[in-house]
Amino acid sequence: MRETTDTRTRIQEIALKLFTEQGYEATSLREIAEALGVTKAALYYHFKTKDDIIASLTEERQAMVERLVKWTQDQTPTVEARREFVRRYADELFGGHHQAFMRFMERNQTALRDHPKLGKMRDLMVAMVGFLSDEEDPPARRLRSSMALFALHAAMFVLSGDELTDEERKSAALQVAMELIEPRED
Repeated sequence: MRETTDTRTRIQEIALKLFTEQGYEATSLREIAEALGVTKAALYYHFKTKDDIIASLTEERQAMVERLVKWTQDQTPTVEARREFVRRYADELFGGHHQAFMRFMERNQTALRDHPKLGKMRDLMVAMVGFLSDEEDPPARRLRSSMALFALHAAMFVLSGDELTDEERKSAALQVAMELIEPRED
């Protein structure tokens, strides 16, 4: 079973790389198989379509976000709980292939705009943002709080050309995110 999981993960990684470099629509299953050094039939054993690959990647990311949202449901939304939530999200976001997935999403927005699996991700992001502020907070406070998550995302793109390690990017993003969730007078 481990070999199957490793092969599946390798397919996801190679596909993600090619989808990001060439574009989702411009990449074929044949090109993915060639980059992996396997036959198309071997690739079909794991994924029948490109859409199946994207669905599997989305499901992994979705499961991660669902775990975080579930965690928030057991928390009182204090400033410290919100900080812990942001730290947990940063740990997930800067681990695994979430960064590569986000780059892929950013570069293929048009092609994937109506993908059925991505609608649920949008709903989960709204739930995450909802934990960071209260409905009765002033609009500027709610916006500032939600920007904490976007600071984590932006670090991958804004700081990508810098000679920084992922840990340095994460640290900078967390610093900004924590400042954004600090209580302030609005």
